[in-house]
Amino acid sequence: MHINHKDLLQLKSKGIAPQEFERQIENFKKGFPFVKVQKPAKIGDGILKLNKKDIETYKKLYDDYSAEVLKFVPASGAATRMFSFLFDFLEKGGDHYSSISQIEQSEVKTFFQNLKSFAFYDELDTFIKSKNQSLEELLEECHFKIIIHYFLLKEGLHYGDKPKGIILFHKIENEIRTALEEHLVEGALYSKSSKNKVKIHFTISPEHINLFNEHVNKVKGKYEKLYNVSFEITFSQQKSSTDVVAVDENNELFRNEDESLLFRPGGHGALIENLNDLKDDIIFIKNIDNVVPDKLKSDTINYKKALAGLLIKYKMKIHNYLVQIDEGNLDTSDLKEIATFIKNELCFVASDDIEEFTIDLQSNYLKHILNRPIRICGMVKNEGEPGGGPFWVKHKDSHIDLQIIESSQIDPNDSKQQQIVQSSTHFNPVDLVISPINYKGIKFDLIKYRDPETGFISKKNKDGKILKAQELPGLWNGAMANWNTLFVEVPISTFNPVKTVNDLLRPEHQ
Repeated sequence: MHINHKDLLQLKSKGIAPQEFERQIENFKKGFPFVKVQKPAKIGDGILKLNKKDIETYKKLYDDYSAEVLKFVPASGAATRMFSFLFDFLEKGGDHYSSISQIEQSEVKTFFQNLKSFAFYDELDTFIKSKNQSLEELLEECHFKIIIHYFLLKEGLHYGDKPKGIILFHKIENEIRTALEEHLVEGALYSKSSKNKVKIHFTISPEHINLFNEHVNKVKGKYEKLYNVSFEITFSQQKSSTDVVAVDENNELFRNEDESLLFRPGGHGALIENLNDLKDDIIFIKNIDNVVPDKLKSDTINYKKALAGLLIKYKMKIHNYLVQIDEGNLDTSDLKEIATFIKNELCFVASDDIEEFTIDLQSNYLKHILNRPIRICGMVKNEGEPGGGPFWVKHKDSHIDLQIIESSQIDPNDSKQQQIVQSSTHFNPVDLVISPINYKGIKFDLIKYRDPETGFISKKNKDGKILKAQELPGLWNGAMANWNTLFVEVPISTFNPVKTVNDLLRPEHQ
């Protein structure tokens, strides 16, 4: 594979080392191995279920705990996919209709039948009035493409290119909120550090930094006054050093018209780099579009605090064991207690019978397992929503532990593996509470705890040509593969994502 001087300069400008570039090419050639799932994690077998007493106990533990807390919200990219069916209608739909019922595409029909129920209706109505037209009249006269034009495109509200965080999600009585505002409210309710400071970090695209800054400056004071807090809002962007080169179907470098190399973002797994730059003791992770109005927030608040309390409980226990190991003086029964904890509570099944090791070897091995970042992952009952799920996974060295696995990581032609997937009961709503700080108060280097063999290769189309794209190990999949992990069932009421604009019509968002 030939690379020239310009290619090397391009790699250097992006911060990609030649060895990393070579590894990316090798991944295209070899592909990524499928994961071997042993069984789905279920209640009592890898997934904890909290009762009311547990929830109150862990909430109190969290409320009484003094720590630097942060809310981490992946919010990169435009919301274009939310409106894909509207863009499709703009391109392929008819120009003349006599009624909404004539629209063949059901999603488009639903959108227009319920247009007044969206939080952005008044904003759209006001804009169209500024053009000396009436939204109601355009609806009555079935000028659907004109409405979409004003709604999505640059000459109008430009929603088709806005980030999800800035889109108006909810209208309750006379108050209208964006997804970002709902995260500010959530932060004020469960993510406070000392002196009522609420720290929230959004990962965003570089082209949206001004939009986010303007919006935060506009609304921050309102919520600080309402909840008696002070917000510390920070942003970061996906690093260009995490981009991945593209190749053609023959694994030859895919080049742009100017002969430069084509690079593509490495997927949300690249955000482990952003997370690695943060130094807070407890970090909540939740996607930008998974928010609800205030009337439904109580379950979210209760379970977020409970998961954080559970994290604190296990963090303290693990750190206590690590201090004991460092101090020495552990006998066989002490080591057996720690090994049992790792197996039964951290759900890490060692590949060897460590009781056959010397005491020193046992201590070192147990310390190696305990001294890792910790994550508590909420899991919801599977009700048909897409997404990865919780499984027991066997690794190359034959140890077994808990992992969040996407369907793309499992061999579609292996009937036994597919049967295991079909028997799963829960899926991953991206509801995590993590601690990246070790028992000595030093932050882990999270990059060292990735599994580089859990990436994904897909085919894309650019300018009529097929290319192969590569995604890094997913943020909550391979990027956190070597963490101590606990799964906890959380109610479906805490999971209300907005993947398409019509999801905002669900009762939970009205």
